[in-house]
Amino acid sequence: MVHQRAIRGLAAGAVALAALAAFAGCGNQKGQGNDGGAAADGGSAGGATKIALLLPENKTTRYESQDRPNFEKDVKALDPSAQVVYNNGNQDATQQQQQVEAALTDGAKVIVLDPVDASSLGAVLAKAKAKDVPVISYDRYFEGSAYYTSFDNEKIGELQGNAVLAGLKAKGVDPKSGPVWMVNGDPKDPNAADFKKGATKVLKDAGVNIAASHDTLDWNPDDARQWVAGQLQGGKPKPIAIYAANDGTAGGVIAAAKKAGQTPVVTGQDGEVDGLQNILKGDQYATIYKSYAPQAKYAAEAAVALAKGQKPDAKDTYKNTPTDFVEADVITKDNINKVFKTGQTKVSDVCNTAAVKKLCTDAGINTTN
Repeated sequence: MVHQRAIRGLAAGAVALAALAAFAGCGNQKGQGNDGGAAADGGSAGGATKIALLLPENKTTRYESQDRPNFEKDVKALDPSAQVVYNNGNQDATQQQQQVEAALTDGAKVIVLDPVDASSLGAVLAKAKAKDVPVISYDRYFEGSAYYTSFDNEKIGELQGNAVLAGLKAKGVDPKSGPVWMVNGDPKDPNAADFKKGATKVLKDAGVNIAASHDTLDWNPDDARQWVAGQLQGGKPKPIAIYAANDGTAGGVIAAAKKAGQTPVVTGQDGEVDGLQNILKGDQYATIYKSYAPQAKYAAEAAVALAKGQKPDAKDTYKNTPTDFVEADVITKDNINKVFKTGQTKVSDVCNTAAVKKLCTDAGINTTN
């Protein structure tokens, strides 16, 4: 879809239609997570207040399985007449920019945005400001937002770095005895930079030799796998641990390490099913478990307040922006039961085969419920 200024009426009309089409389902294909008009009550909302929810991608399972349904549920509870209009950027910054423009064209009163690429938002944020439409930073911070909710991402990185050290200690390995590699997140994701900063600080303070580092494009597990596989083919010393920024990249790391016959300490983040299963198998030492329901609730409360012309009731401030942070936990095999307490993760999803079910039972997980 093309959004350009046109002088002739026909071209202008085409642009307007393109914008409306984008909001109704730009890139709307089955499985891509775009519905372009789902009301909070599941139907058409007519003249109701519209709140746009724009999430970045669907390779990370949390967005479709947790963030979206939780946000829609919370908005409905706060304002049953509000209409939540949802689109997923599918890791395409240009597509997401079109979705923001379309939301503005269609009359959204508030936009809740988790950006694919925060550095590319300047033009669309200027348009939102010109229309007096507040934009909320959801999960990933960007300048110019009216409110921000996420986890304290540098602190998350510190938790990850400490998990690497704890994994080495549990294995009886001196953290100074060999190289550690870092498989970071997407360089376009500002959270990834914070994770990396926090983890690097902890590891360097412990005297760890960070011998190699890689930024994983689009959080793609295959990119992580290929990089680690290439590193392992050389004659350089093999790593005693590999920091992985999330469970998806950790899966790629584990696949490459196993193929090369290596067993470094591997950590991850997000508490995804695959990551939890890798922990039960002993292939991954830890993950960072984040409860997404509070984050969605904070965003919903702020969005409804802003739509009514009110200020969000935030408990904190980040870069002069009203902010609410959510706490996170380090999860290992020893405390893995913690992830099942909120209902965000189901035992049946993790312990889903006979082999994994036995590992679950051995770890003290009740698989009978």
